[in-house]
Amino acid sequence: MLSNIQPITKLPNLAIFDLDETLIAADSASLWVSFIVEKGLADERLIEQERALMKDYAKGSMDMHSYMAATLAPIAGKAINDLAPLIEEFVETRIEPAIYPDAIERIAWHKKRGDRVIIISATGEHLVRPIAEHLGVDDSLAIKLESINGIYTGSTTGVLSYREGKVTRLEDWLQTQQTSFSSLYCYTDSINDLPLLQAVEHPFAVNPDPTLALHAQMQEWTMMDWRHQNDIQR
Repeated sequence: MLSNIQPITKLPNLAIFDLDETLIAADSASLWVSFIVEKGLADERLIEQERALMKDYAKGSMDMHSYMAATLAPIAGKAINDLAPLIEEFVETRIEPAIYPDAIERIAWHKKRGDRVIIISATGEHLVRPIAEHLGVDDSLAIKLESINGIYTGSTTGVLSYREGKVTRLEDWLQTQQTSFSSLYCYTDSINDLPLLQAVEHPFAVNPDPTLALHAQMQEWTMMDWRHQNDIQR
C-alpha cells in the first residue's frame, strides 16, 4: 500500500530580476544608443535625446512610448538576422564588463535551490533576450518589437513591460506555465518597479535609487548593494 503513495513534489520558487542597474552597472538601452552611434547606425544627436528622456525615467514620469520610438528609429527597416551579429558584439563588449559579480552569484544561488529565474525589463526584447542568455537565464520578458517578414518596423507591440505593465506581463506569462510557483522573489533598483515589488512575497531593493531606498526602509524590505563587494544578504 505505502509503495503506491506518490511523494509530495515541492513547487519551485520564481526569482524575478530587473536588468538595468540591477544585474548590470549601467542601462543597457543607453549603452546600445552609444554603441549604434559609434557604429554609424545613428546620429550623435540621439545620445542627447536619449539622456533627456532618461531624466524622466529617474523621476518615474517617462513616456515609454516616446522613448522606444526614438531609440528604435535607427533599426527600423533592418533585418533581425542582420542585426544579430552586431547585438552579439554589443553584449560581449558593452554588457559583459558591466555585469555585477554579486548578480551572477545570486542567480546561481537561486538555480542551486531549484528555482526558476526570469528577467523582466523595460528594455527592448532584441537586447534583453541575448543578455539573459549570456547571463544563463532562460526566461525573459521585455518590450516586444514589431517586425514584418523579419524586418523591424521601429514600433513596439503589446503591453509595455514598464511600471504596472511588468505586473501585467508577468501575470500573462504565469498563465502560460505548466507549473505553479511556491513563492516569488523580485530584485530591482528602481521605484518604477514598485508595482512589481508589491506583487511578490519576497521583495529586494538592489542598488536602490533614493526613492526606492526610502520606501524599502519604511516597508522593512531587504536592501542589497551589489555595487560593493561582500554586501550581499541572504
